[in-house]
Amino acid sequence: MKKLLMIALVFTASFTVNAQIETPQPSPSAKVEQKVGLTDLTLEYSRPGMRGRTIFGDLVPYGKLWRTGANQNSMITFSDNVTIGGKEVKAGSYAIFTTPNEKSWDVVFYANTDNWGTPAKWDESLVAAKVTVDVMEMPMKMETFTILFDDLTNDSAMLGILWESTFVGVKIEVPTAKKMDASISKVMNGPGVSDYYGAARYNLESGGDIKQAVTWIDKAIDMSKDDPKFWMLRQQSLIHAKAGNTKMAIKAAKASLAGAEKAGNADYVKMNKDSIKTWEEM
Repeated sequence: MKKLLMIALVFTASFTVNAQIETPQPSPSAKVEQKVGLTDLTLEYSRPGMRGRTIFGDLVPYGKLWRTGANQNSMITFSDNVTIGGKEVKAGSYAIFTTPNEKSWDVVFYANTDNWGTPAKWDESLVAAKVTVDVMEMPMKMETFTILFDDLTNDSAMLGILWESTFVGVKIEVPTAKKMDASISKVMNGPGVSDYYGAARYNLESGGDIKQAVTWIDKAIDMSKDDPKFWMLRQQSLIHAKAGNTKMAIKAAKASLAGAEKAGNADYVKMNKDSIKTWEEM
């Protein structure tokens, strides 16, 4: 009896030690965080590999709902309401399901993220958005399943799904303009230098009201006239150039150049010299 008990204890101890060994996962998890405009987008998913297998049309059949990855649901989280395929999707977390086909995919954002694989029972009321996107063939093979954010602008990003030689992309639009307008309106009740500067730069970069941008950037420079920063003067030159006031653009660029030379900033020295040359030749 004692001999059997000792054998059992040795076996249990051996099993416990072995169970504590961490081994690599065949489909390791990944997390991607991306700021798009003023909105936070987060991806959490698992990444299976090809490992010599044919993927689409074989391992992943055409025409059938796919978990879009491995293990627990691939999940995307939005900090603000976003727009996908012309439909508003509320802030929150969504599972990403797809139905791959040879020429196009259906991509679904599903409000229940607790499934391991596809839902046992599909609930159409949980579909927050569904879009059909074309398949693009890549010139090389992607060994490991990948989801990423690309084509970033102030107002949108492309959610890209890549594996084997297939790429599909879904455009996600974020409410940057709406949030900026609200923020600018609120802050302009008592704005400072950085507020005027930030609002002016946003209007320039987003294609907003350039006349308003001129007013704001000139106000920012005027408020900091004792020590205007060369990067602010650079924006003033670009905004006036965009507004068609080349003379003022050159004046601001020369002031920015002097400040950049004093600060030893070679990048701004070159940018200002190039701009002055271009505008003087106009």
